[in-house]
Amino acid sequence: MEVKSSTKFVRLSPQKARDVAREIQGLPVSSALDILNFTPKKAATLIGKTLKTAIADAENNYSLDTATLVIKEAVIGAGPTLRRFSPRAKGSAGPLLKRSSHIYITLVGSAPEKKKRAIAKVAKKKSPAAPITAAPEEAEEAQA
Repeated sequence: MEVKSSTKFVRLSPQKARDVAREIQGLPVSSALDILNFTPKKAATLIGKTLKTAIADAENNYSLDTATLVIKEAVIGAGPTLRRFSPRAKGSAGPLLKRSSHIYITLVGSAPEKKKRAIAKVAKKKSPAAPITAAPEEAEEAQA
């Protein structure tokens, strides 16, 4: 089961946010949160908020176990760019590009524990453990 969460129109350059997003791809959720908590960048806090939202959605809306969640992908897309101008020498103007980004996080989790246990019980009933018997050589010696 995949759970997707997004944050849009974040006033942060996508190039700066992608550095942080690459570090957490493919990691379990618990270790990704630890990495984001100790990363001293603005992108880490914004990606952390989006990740926590995805975790809450997985737990409440899809009844997934948070211990089994893994980050499938963390994508940073480019949002709209604000174009401003700054005065330069001899009456000219220089462009200022204020970039924004969209954060998309996809989590993958397994089925809840109840279904796993039910499947395990059915498997045990179908294939009972074979009883321990003596080797044929020992059985002949016991009869004699």
